[in-house]
Amino acid sequence: MRFTPQFLEELRARLPVSEVVGRRVKLKKAGREFKGLSPFQQEKTPSFTVNDQKQFYHDFSTGKHGNIFDFVMETEGVSFPEAVERLASMAGMALPAVTPDAARHEQRRKTLHDVMELAAKFFADTLASRNGAKARGYLGDRAITPATQLQFRLGYALPDRFALKEHLGAQGISTEDMVEAGLLIGGEDIPVPYDRFRDRVMFPITDARGRVIAFGGRALEKDVPAKYLNSPETPLFHKGDNLYNLATARQATHDGSPLIVVEGYVDVIAMVTAGFNGAVAPLGTALTENQLALLWRMADEPILCFDGDRAGQKAAYRAADLALPNLLPGKSLRFALLPEGQDPDDLARSGGRGAIEEVIGAARGLADMLWTREIEGGSFATPERRAALEARINELSNGIRDEVVRRYYRQDLAERLQRNFAPQGRGGGGYGQGNFRSARPESGRGFAPRPAFGGSQAGRFASRGGRGTGPAGIPTLNSGPYQAASPQLATSPIMRGQRSAVSRREALILTSLINHPWLLHDHLEEVAALELAHPEANKLRAGIIAAFANDHHHSPDVEEQAEKMRADLLARGLNEILQRVERAITTGAVWGAKPGAAREDVLATWQQLVVLHQKTHALLRERKDAELALGEEPTEANLAWLKDVSARLDSLDGTEALIEGFGELSGRFRKSV
Repeated sequence: MRFTPQFLEELRARLPVSEVVGRRVKLKKAGREFKGLSPFQQEKTPSFTVNDQKQFYHDFSTGKHGNIFDFVMETEGVSFPEAVERLASMAGMALPAVTPDAARHEQRRKTLHDVMELAAKFFADTLASRNGAKARGYLGDRAITPATQLQFRLGYALPDRFALKEHLGAQGISTEDMVEAGLLIGGEDIPVPYDRFRDRVMFPITDARGRVIAFGGRALEKDVPAKYLNSPETPLFHKGDNLYNLATARQATHDGSPLIVVEGYVDVIAMVTAGFNGAVAPLGTALTENQLALLWRMADEPILCFDGDRAGQKAAYRAADLALPNLLPGKSLRFALLPEGQDPDDLARSGGRGAIEEVIGAARGLADMLWTREIEGGSFATPERRAALEARINELSNGIRDEVVRRYYRQDLAERLQRNFAPQGRGGGGYGQGNFRSARPESGRGFAPRPAFGGSQAGRFASRGGRGTGPAGIPTLNSGPYQAASPQLATSPIMRGQRSAVSRREALILTSLINHPWLLHDHLEEVAALELAHPEANKLRAGIIAAFANDHHHSPDVEEQAEKMRADLLARGLNEILQRVERAITTGAVWGAKPGAAREDVLATWQQLVVLHQKTHALLRERKDAELALGEEPTEANLAWLKDVSARLDSLDGTEALIEGFGELSGRFRKSV
């Protein structure tokens, strides 16, 4: 819909800025202007001014300013046409039809909206009926509750070829309208149009105003050609211009929720159920430029959360390539890669909100993703290979249209080249060997930094057989001249991999239970109550408790107990998780967790591991409180609190290796009695 300058000017004349702003901000008269607290951020001293004569507002705290249309778009998160519609309603003005053709087109769209609304209601009613039992069973298996089904208006399309057609026809809807809305399949070679969606769980797709414009259908039978089927392009629906859950996410991000892009409908529902209302998904295609522009209108740095497999990694790289030429100051993307083999639905069900928060908290920037891709699988032992890498890096940065962003990318990528191919020796006459490879090879082996020996080597990474394997594509450098830029980087959440690997302390706790099942006699309730962050750690813990219930612990031989425990876990299909847990233990100094350790050493180790684990989780919760307090009141006291909590957290890292050991594997001569 287009609006003439005359119409917009009349609207501005009828609505003083103070009246529009005053509905959201408490204003006080100050001379010729009005003053109030900023609606864009928290403040104690008013810095927000409104001038009716000049027809604009200005916020000195954020630098934002504009007219009544800008204010409604900024504070309500709507587009310009929607802002005009809301202001016209406030002013009591009728919206003009620009041309007779435009009026007819708008009326046609309204008719199709009515058709889609009737279809959505039919699908929802069918899901709730006796005929929807199979579909309700599928949704129940995916932990989608009846309340969530109502929230997302989920439905079910019957297997009958004409069920929807007959239902809408009985209400006076023409076959032509149904075909145009994409509900029926018709054409010159199809004499009798029939229902497009049959025997599928139905996901209504809405526009930014919450109106149903299309459907996605998930097949319930396994042998159908397409597991997911979307509506075709229609006058209402252009899949490259819209996002699933757009209306809800737009309001949520405006209210402060992070904007998170996942891959599918069920992933969005899982994220929203876990409390992340700002979740959206593309509609059966890779992210498009129009969808990217839509995301950037809602948030400066949307987070792309892809499945933890090679396909998810490729999707992330495609999105990075799409975004790169379109970057603007302040506008970028972040990438949160899930643990391998998991999607957001898996993660939400196994780990809940806390697991998702950890993944989102470890999201990486666009420049980091691009760098990872360029070095992935590469060996740069010769000057020619390093030169080729530099040429590719330069080509990437040259593709950025914005001059300022392009300059900063060149600087960032040049610094990465310098860090990773730093001059060696005193002469400094050339780059280093460049003998490193990318992370995350096909085998999916894990990664963790190893303890440093000597202050200058604090950031050195571990390597296996000359090949560094890092979390979610993070490159790791071989031992030798390559070191992390700082000890802080080496131990940061990104380098530890967050959810891509079980933490070392959780791995030590689980390994202690596997090697010493007798611990569960007195500590079963304590084990069950432990907060384990990684979903695979939770899964292994459940397997350990189940194996313990199988009476393996009654054997008098401690080694036999451990062998039976491990055999039971393997029989439960937990071998891969066991291997990942073993790889997560990057220190050999915690003797009490190993087989053959003396009972006293095992108990001392267990007690310290649990205490450290509980302290860490308590401090993580306290740090979150400190961060919230600092965000609400950026005072020196709150900043000092946050620094203190962070320092206490850092002091706990790695301290399990300080446990004294006198057992068979302790390396000491005297054994425990």
